[in-house]
Amino acid sequence: MDVTTDAQLLRAAQTDAGAFRALYDRYAQRIQRFHLARTTSPEAAHDLTAETFARAWLGRGRFRDEAGGSAGPWLYGIARFVLLESVRQGRLERRACERLGIELEPAAVEPEPEWAEELDEALDGLPADQREALRLRVVDDLDYTAVARELGTTPGAARVRVHRALASLRGRLTNPKEAAR
Repeated sequence: MDVTTDAQLLRAAQTDAGAFRALYDRYAQRIQRFHLARTTSPEAAHDLTAETFARAWLGRGRFRDEAGGSAGPWLYGIARFVLLESVRQGRLERRACERLGIELEPAAVEPEPEWAEELDEALDGLPADQREALRLRVVDDLDYTAVARELGTTPGAARVRVHRALASLRGRLTNPKEAAR
């Protein structure tokens, strides 16, 4: 029976790539299903999963065990932002092509998934300080000291803002009717 927690694997991954591989083996299929359910494209899900774990690898030293040894919430947080960045980047590319008068082939234009609007609304519903802390921590991949410096606060306060933002997003995205109240 495997009793090594995700947190232990991430600590070991500082010096042992095999430990990160074990974490990858635990979560890769779940993260890929997460992306596939939202993109309906196996190729996109594969690419987004690879990007999620690449960012997790780069940020492994900043992982904080805030879920009883589980890295699941941390990995899904990274996956959500990788997905959001992908959607936003696609939207920017389409707009740039429109402004330049470049027509995209119909197969190259993918409709924006319905969930992207929900995610944008959930992010927009966050207080500005939480949204900015979350962007700096997850999208810009800054450690809490750098996030605090950017926000003009302490690392502890930056950590609280990120935690509250993630908790709020989780609530809004998993129970949208409750979030609307």
